[in-house]
Amino acid sequence: MAMVLEVLLKFILTATAFYQTAELVPEETKPSENDLLIAITSDRGLCGAANSSIVKAIRAQLRSNLNLENSCKLLLVGDKSRAMMIRQYRNMFLMTVNEVGKKAPTFEDASTIAQAIISSDFKFDKAVMFYNTFKTVVSYITTSQPLLSLNKLSSSENIGIYDSVDDEVLESYNEFLLTSLIFAALKEAAASEQSARMTAMDSATKNAGIFISC
Repeated sequence: MAMVLEVLLKFILTATAFYQTAELVPEETKPSENDLLIAITSDRGLCGAANSSIVKAIRAQLRSNLNLENSCKLLLVGDKSRAMMIRQYRNMFLMTVNEVGKKAPTFEDASTIAQAIISSDFKFDKAVMFYNTFKTVVSYITTSQPLLSLNKLSSSENIGIYDSVDDEVLESYNEFLLTSLIFAALKEAAASEQSARMTAMDSATKNAGIFISC
């Protein structure tokens, strides 16, 4: 099991390197028209701003370009992002995913999300995934990660540097690449959420202690 996780971790770390080698990573990860925006949150609260920071980041992008509301779609992972976005952006929902964060995320969870994206009717140019990256026990960084569509990958002029890459191989690789990046985001988000929850509960305990002592 440890060997499998080690191999998977190495693949995740080199996933973005593939984008860079094929010269597919844009200088900015800001969403553009006809993009899919993915929010990685959870179903659980009591973790400070871990969930709301993701929603704030997406809202900021949408407000910076009003045309995005008419051309982009939202895929919301976790009930928290759905609850915060449904009133204003209901028409942009492509799909929502719940039962996230109650247990440790698995590669199967990521695969389910990836397959839902691939099989959806929405043909996007790229997806931008927003999630929290664990930094320390008391801090995390809201991160945006581009996820490119199969058409975008196959149209790269530099894809030919990889030997024996036909349509079937590229499709399989893209599915595994997408799943791996989503899995990495789920793991990072889970670690950030747990650290934020520990910090929030510790602060609540201290405040309760002060109140009782008074």
